[in-house]
Formats: sequence, C-alpha cells, structure tokens
Amino acid sequence: MDTDMITNVSEYEEVAKRKLPKMVYDYYASGAEDQWTLQENRHAFERIRFRPRILIDVTNVDTSTTVLGHKISMPIMVAPTAMQRMAHPDGELATARAVASHNTIMTLSSWATSSVEEVASVGPGIRFFQLYVYKDRNVVAQLVRRAERAGFSAIALTVDTPILGRREADIKNRFALPPHLTLKNFEGLDLGQMEKTQDSGLASYVAGQIDKSLSWKDVKWLQTITSLPILVKGVITAEDTHLAIQCGCAGIIVSNHGARQLDYVPATISALEEVVKAAGARVPVFLDGGVRRGTDALKALALGATGVFVGRPVLWGLASEGEAGVKKVLQLLREEFTLAMALAGVTKVSEITRAHVQTEQERMAQLPSTITYSRL
Repeated sequence: MDTDMITNVSEYEEVAKRKLPKMVYDYYASGAEDQWTLQENRHAFERIRFRPRILIDVTNVDTSTTVLGHKISMPIMVAPTAMQRMAHPDGELATARAVASHNTIMTLSSWATSSVEEVASVGPGIRFFQLYVYKDRNVVAQLVRRAERAGFSAIALTVDTPILGRREADIKNRFALPPHLTLKNFEGLDLGQMEKTQDSGLASYVAGQIDKSLSWKDVKWLQTITSLPILVKGVITAEDTHLAIQCGCAGIIVSNHGARQLDYVPATISALEEVVKAAGARVPVFLDGGVRRGTDALKALALGATGVFVGRPVLWGLASEGEAGVKKVLQLLREEFTLAMALAGVTKVSEITRAHVQTEQERMAQLPSTITYSRL
C-alpha cells in the first residue's frame, strides 16, 4: 500500500508488516498465549455505541485538555513501547520529535534503544518516563534521577510485570534485541544487552533483572526518591484503584500491557468504568490499550478517562515512514477525534459525558424479556 493513500492508522500496520523482519513484527504485534485479550482490546470498543446530540453549534471544536497540569492539544498521548530502533534507525528520537510537534505527551520506555538524555536532546516536549523496578534498587534510583535531570514530568510505574507473560511468537522466534542495539538507559550498568536464548531472550532478561517481590511498599519507597508524580500503570480493578490512591499515586493508567501479560483479562475499555468509579475523581484515570480510532478515544472519555495512550499504531507509523509516519498517525487520530466530537454534539473535551455512550450491558437491560414458561 502506498503510504500516501493511508486513511486510518490500522493501514500502517500492513506497511510495517512488509518492512519489518518477522521477529521484530511479531514482537511488536503479538499478545500472550491464546491472544484472546489482544483481540478483545479491539472488539470491546466495537460493542460501545454513541448517543449523539443534535442541533448544536459545532463550528469550533477544541480538542485541547490538561493532564497533570500540562496543556496538551488532545487527550491522545503516546504509550511506552520498547526498543523502537528495531522499527526505524531513529527510533525513540523520531517519535519524540513527532509527538512534540503535536503538543501531546510521549512516554519513554525503560527498555528504550535511546537514552533519556538522547530523547531530551531532540528539543522541548512533555515526556513521562515508564519505569520497571529492578532487583537492584540503586539502578532504579539512578534511572529516576536521570529522568528528572532530563526534564521528564512524571513516572509511569509498570506494576503488572513481575514476570513476563508467555508470548509464544517470541519463543518460536527466539526473540532477542538485535546485536547492534542496546537498552540505552542501562548501557553503563552492564544491563543493556539481551542475549539470544533457546526461547525468549526478553523473558530471560526479565527473570534475571526485574523484581518479582514488587509490592505497594515499593510505590511508597519510590515517592521518597522523587518528587515527580507517579502514575500506576497496569490497574484493572477497583480494589487496586483504592490501594493506589491510598499510596498517594497521582494517577492511574488502566492497562493490560497491550494484552501481553495475563491472557483472558478484560479489555481495558471494559475495565475502565470500574476503575473510574473507584477513583471517584480523586485522581485522573487514563486508558491504554486497543485505541485505533478517534471514536475509541471519545468512547473512553465518555466512560470517564482523562485521556488515552496509543502504542502499536505509533510503532507502525515509525516503521513505515519514521518521524513522518508517527506525525501522520497522530494527525489521523486527532482529525478523527475532532470529527467524532462534532458529530456527537460536543465542542470541548469537558462537554463529553457518560450520556454520550451506551454499553452492551445497558442495551441488554433494555431488551424485553424473552423467557417463556410452559404450563404445568
């Protein structure tokens, strides 16, 4: 497909699949085990319907919003995705430039193939740093300090990965980081290499380095070493929402890790409202997972999200056209979101309400009972 003819972000995946080595494409695209949750992350959006309002002046539609005090152009931000130089030689640097040009937020992965300092060097931008907690807490403290010095605005603490999920494509491909690349943030700590193994090199790396004992007390510890706001990424239940707020987290990212950890958990859009209700407006709640259309973002905001994070579409744009591809992905999503707002009858993000959507459960509740009883 000619990239000039691309009309939606999913079409970039077709281009990326042709361009990328199979091992790299499979690493980015696949989910855990049966990949049920991977499919459900998309299908669950399809089951939500709009309830648009009409005869409203939508001459001027403003998509801007505020996240943790930062004014951004739209409530669509970029999720952390690892090892972006596998997709394009400029990797995270191209993504950082593209995201800054759209005045929205980029989240840099701990496992980036560009360091926090390199990403900061591309110029101004609002950036969060995604953090894995290593067994060696000195490594964690160093990383956080470096992110602070590089001007990052928040920490997105991943809490759903004490062990890596079973990603069968990676096992078949014996996935490992290509030898010309390193996990740049760990390069000086002798933790930047990922060896080839008999199964998944990443799974072996995680088993050796990531702390399986991570608990809520470590969230408290993290607050003692940084003044940056901490978002907990990987919450999908009300119970954990309450605990996150009790621990002083500044926000919650509803995420199932791109369906790459525990299979058969709910789609993030299905879990969102439970978390939003539990949070009760005490902290902002964000959604990560399955967003492919501007309408998806509108549905998430109607169900209470402050904003959404987009991961794989950014990788597909990056693999297809580098920085220009990422810019186009964000442009398409923004245009779709603007159009969806107008057609739903809202002109500001603050006007999006729960009344603008209807869930499958609500539709089922409206159906007349079809149960009949035979005469005794």
